[in-house]
Amino acid sequence: MPLTETIREEMKKAMFAKNELRLNTLRGLIAAFTNELVATRRKPTEEFPDDDALEVIRRGVKQRKDSIEQFGAGGRQDLVKQEEAEMKILLEFLPAAMPEEEIRKLAETKKAELGITDKSKMGMLIGTVMKELKGRADGAEVKKVVENLFRDA
Repeated sequence: MPLTETIREEMKKAMFAKNELRLNTLRGLIAAFTNELVATRRKPTEEFPDDDALEVIRRGVKQRKDSIEQFGAGGRQDLVKQEEAEMKILLEFLPAAMPEEEIRKLAETKKAELGITDKSKMGMLIGTVMKELKGRADGAEVKKVVENLFRDA
């Protein structure tokens, strides 16, 4: 079953359970899918590919992380809790993050393949690793692992 259909089914369950937070979060996600279709000049009724759906969900998680940081700095704990709850719902639909050890192995392999020896080429290595992982790892995590590779050397 495509991810969009799974989310629609979850939205129906939330409706019957009268779970407003989950319902509103999933409705917002469906709206984001439609907006993405329109933004890429496709019909809103078209099927939304899973890869694109995962990208939209990742974007939503990132937005919530940023909001949590901002609301926390502003002393709005009520809004922080709301954003954390929404982020938790979105994370249910993302695949499990890749462990740091696997990212490190891949980064070391790519570093050797590309023959990178100095820190000035770190950005190129991060880009290559991110392309290889195709969203299975957070960019900040990849950056941390690559920076550690150059610290250890």
